Amino acid sequence: MSNEFLRTEEAIVAVLKTVYDPEIPVNVYDLGLIYNVDIDEEKNVRIDMTLTAPNCPAADYIVEDVRMKAESVEGVRDVEVNLVFEPEWDKDMMSEEARLELGFL
Repeated sequence: MSNEFLRTEEAIVAVLKTVYDPEIPVNVYDLGLIYNVDIDEEKNVRIDMTLTAPNCPAADYIVEDVRMKAESVEGVRDVEVNLVFEPEWDKDMMSEEARLELGFL
């Protein structure tokens, strides 16, 4: 993988860390909701993500925020966000920082 793709992936991760579930004071990346970020040779991006619960009332808002912020990264052409529920999310997927912030440590 070239440095250019690594820089793009790092930039996408950085903007994903600015996306929050309105009910949880931790970003979706550190919550472990982002399962995969795939960038093809034309810099089209596919993001597989989940939610803390399938019936999350903010689902549309969160998914659209992920898409818009990933599209804002320089050089990215198109972003597809796939909402998946397997594997099912659980709190063990959170980063150590997220667990600390939420009082799980």
